[in-house]
Amino acid sequence: MLTLPNLLTLSRIFAVPLLVLLLWWPEWRLGHGVAFALYCVAGVTDYFDGMLARSSGRVSRLGIFLDPIADKIMVAAVILVLVHTGIITSVHVLAALVILLREIMVSGLREFLAGVQVSVPVSKLAKWKTTFQMMSLGALVLSGALPHLDFVYWTGIVALWAAAVLTALTGWDYLRIGLRHMD
Repeated sequence: MLTLPNLLTLSRIFAVPLLVLLLWWPEWRLGHGVAFALYCVAGVTDYFDGMLARSSGRVSRLGIFLDPIADKIMVAAVILVLVHTGIITSVHVLAALVILLREIMVSGLREFLAGVQVSVPVSKLAKWKTTFQMMSLGALVLSGALPHLDFVYWTGIVALWAAAVLTALTGWDYLRIGLRHMD
């Protein structure tokens, strides 16, 4: 169970409290810089845990279970702390809310569908959603370290909205598939 891929996944989960702590104070530029580096390392581990598990033939049930949870925990925590610190504000909170609500809905839907033995594969559009989501949150974290570079902040905001649109589209796709299997 404690294979390298699973340890990488667990490292993302254990990194979340440190990430939140580093981001908690909006004026602490060094904290935001270190948080950006940690966020990037976590993103790299997300890529490598799956790749290593598949290439070595060590895909485990624990890894299949933990990987999406680790992603959702990190995304939710970063969004919440960025809203708390005022990096995501005003109407942009709606984009963040769409992302959070979709993650909760899809998690519940996947649990339901697993109970009726229906698997829903991740679509290419959902992979693009994840790419924009991770890019947006990374840019917004980095904007706390580099507040004088407006383009970093606005890159994060634009990517956040792109992720929210893709989130709504993919969420609808998952819901449509799930509704076919409900009484």
